[in-house]
Amino acid sequence: MAWPYFLDCDRFFVSEEEECYDPLEGLRVEQEEEDYYGLPPVEEHPFTSIRFRYHSEAQLASVLTQTAERCSDVALTYSVGRSFEGRDLLAIEFSSNPGRHELLEPEVRFVANMHGNEAMGRQLLIYLAQDLCNEYRQGSHRVQTLINTTRIHILPSMNPDGYELAAAGGQDANEDEEEGRKYAARNVGRTNAQGLDLNRNFPDLASIVYRRRRQRTYRTDHIAIPDFYWFGKVAPETYAVMKWTRSIPFMLAANFHGGDLVVSYPYDLSKHPQEHKLFSPTPDEKVFKLLARTYADAHATMGHDQVWCGSSRASKNGIINGAQWSSFAGSMQDFSYLHTNCFEVTVNLGCDQFPAEEDLANGWHENQEALLSFLEGAHRGIKGLVKDEGGNGIKGARVSVRGVRHDVTTAEQGDYWRLLAPGVHILTAVAPGYTRAVKRVRLPAGMRHAGRVDFVLQKTALDPNVTDPHRVEEEVGAVGEGDGYTEQGDYERFDPYNHFERYTAATGAARRQEQRAEKPWWWSFFVGSGGGVGPAPTWLLRKDD
Repeated sequence: MAWPYFLDCDRFFVSEEEECYDPLEGLRVEQEEEDYYGLPPVEEHPFTSIRFRYHSEAQLASVLTQTAERCSDVALTYSVGRSFEGRDLLAIEFSSNPGRHELLEPEVRFVANMHGNEAMGRQLLIYLAQDLCNEYRQGSHRVQTLINTTRIHILPSMNPDGYELAAAGGQDANEDEEEGRKYAARNVGRTNAQGLDLNRNFPDLASIVYRRRRQRTYRTDHIAIPDFYWFGKVAPETYAVMKWTRSIPFMLAANFHGGDLVVSYPYDLSKHPQEHKLFSPTPDEKVFKLLARTYADAHATMGHDQVWCGSSRASKNGIINGAQWSSFAGSMQDFSYLHTNCFEVTVNLGCDQFPAEEDLANGWHENQEALLSFLEGAHRGIKGLVKDEGGNGIKGARVSVRGVRHDVTTAEQGDYWRLLAPGVHILTAVAPGYTRAVKRVRLPAGMRHAGRVDFVLQKTALDPNVTDPHRVEEEVGAVGEGDGYTEQGDYERFDPYNHFERYTAATGAARRQEQRAEKPWWWSFFVGSGGGVGPAPTWLLRKDD
């Protein structure tokens, strides 16, 4: 009879004649020969520990944790929140001082796997985390400079519930099945466990901007989340990312999808409700084209006109306006631009949403340079401090660009970042209780580092009868009657109905239900009366006397 695989053979009564056999012995020997991560290195670079295979949620957590431990001086892991089924949304951060914001250091985030069945982005971000750690330890000047001057946040999976479902059942369709069944199989796991498409679940702020565009003072920044949004179904994953986005002063981001090969940029929602493929640019069209072009041009094939998978054939060298491609409301990139200081694009990584494992290495090599080049794009435009006469940073001051209806605001210590295309720009800094300051800036083409532009504002008496023109758009109601929109006028007011408590209770219940799952027949031998793992059963232990 074979020795049970779950029992440690050499701890029990056995004689040489009984030939105690450990079926895992060979596997343990192989694991001892593997590297720190428990994954064999690829042949091209013996130092690296990247293995091009898919990772389960447990394996993803293990790799990110071990990567952070290996590069503990510049990396750490943390949870953004929990999924509907209680899984951690685990992120890893790279910075010269991980865990805190440093003055004038830009914050960038990468998010993948919003659609659980689009797996290439998830894998790329796992590989990117490992690669950044490896290259930093090897002394790569480029990566060390990037990490020492940028705070990088990587969330490989925003939809772990959907991914686990897709990985288990999304590949079951056979070639001889009917087309409808194959399509259904390919879309297993696209939504979260509630059946919600996470990239349609963010507040639709673009519609609010479109309704306001006839106002003389309308703007397209820091639009407050309307109350009615919270009355709908808000996924816990969406909630977690929104709160994360508001808690860190991100200024650049990308989210990764599959099914096409193109970079799209805001707006995702068409300006005309009846025209789903209408070019709908933001006031920062030039900047977004520059960001999208940075990724597409650095990609091995994306920038070629003849490379497309389907509906992106209207793209120009691998980039396209989102609404011109496929109009929809509630996208993450529209939310980031309209609610925060963050400029975000959407990267579609290829025709196959869940490619075969043998294609993962090629996908990494096609995107490696593009990922690094995009991160370096955080150092475009200008950055600086808005201070008072005493040298103290002013939180919440607005920095505007003449001719662009989109401001950025300063962080806690008064620092700001403003992505800009090359050219001459007139900048204005203003804050309640201070006079405004104006500067003229020229950004030459090919400038590799953000220009430093500081402002010093002088205190002034506030006139209660004068309305700050920069807050008009937050205080005015909807344009038009009967559209059901009212806004609280307070950007800082978030989650007025305490969804966080409800989500915490839901995930706690999901975890308790998981713990009550049926255990194998031998489990009772190793648990105490309280259900926890108890001491080893003494009636089976070898006697040493």
